[in-house]
Amino acid sequence: MNTKKINVACFGEVLWDKFMDGNRRAGGAPFNVAYHLSKMEIEAYMISSVGKDALGIELLEKIQNWKIPTEGIQESTQYPTSQVLATLDENNEAQYEIVDQVAWDYIESQPSDIVKVANSDALVFGTLAARNATSRNTLLELVEASPYNIFDINLRPPHFDVALIKQLLHHTNLAKFNKAELRLILDFLDKSYQNEVDSIRFIQDTFGIKEVIVSKGSKGAIYAYEDVIYHYPTIPITVKDTVGSGDSFLAGFISKSLEKGSSAEEIMSNAVSLGAFITSKEGACPDYSLSDFLAFRDQHNVKPIPELI
Repeated sequence: MNTKKINVACFGEVLWDKFMDGNRRAGGAPFNVAYHLSKMEIEAYMISSVGKDALGIELLEKIQNWKIPTEGIQESTQYPTSQVLATLDENNEAQYEIVDQVAWDYIESQPSDIVKVANSDALVFGTLAARNATSRNTLLELVEASPYNIFDINLRPPHFDVALIKQLLHHTNLAKFNKAELRLILDFLDKSYQNEVDSIRFIQDTFGIKEVIVSKGSKGAIYAYEDVIYHYPTIPITVKDTVGSGDSFLAGFISKSLEKGSSAEEIMSNAVSLGAFITSKEGACPDYSLSDFLAFRDQHNVKPIPELI
């Protein structure tokens, strides 16, 4: 697919999502991005930590079976592998109960990871894994080393710090929000919400960010590149669940945007299509082939629309 192998590092939580039916599935927002990047034939490198326990061993085996490198995933003897209780509401929207003092709260800085990030095409990170000082300090080192920072805001109240979000935004090349997160960040900045375009312009100007994505679920998505804004509809599908849908959208965006010669239309079509494709399946990391996804994307042939949706 690519003449030169694209390398993307993802920093943050890897964990087990535990569902009310007793099933558990590998997850964590940055890991979900890494999983889908790997499916898109991108070389994804995960920087995280699991416990040196039965759940950690099982999680590492699963990741290895998915052909995703695990050398950046540390094993903690002090803190357990993370488990998150995931529930689905009547609209199949996911809610999470997140336990603290787990292995990915204590991701240590490693010289090998800094070198890996410095030689990658991009670094993907969010806010959740920065809730603890150890992982937060490691992230700040990686952000300084990275040539291209992708900040998936991914707010999980109360696990975020406004001052840190502002600091990270000042080091961000591409910022991704959902609509609720965009409004919340504006509140933090004492900026009244007018409309999406005005909000995006404010974020770009305040933090010097060229690229901003706003995902809006069933109402599509917006991509701003400097002064140009693209509006995209969603693909009508039967929703299985929304676990990891934003992560797959971001992976679809990244995989095409880092491919030389891709147009904004191709990038957003890929992003919207992968988000819809995964939402029509169960779980954040369902099994699928690249050819399955490409057939879905080409069948729907998403086009931009000229006005806000």
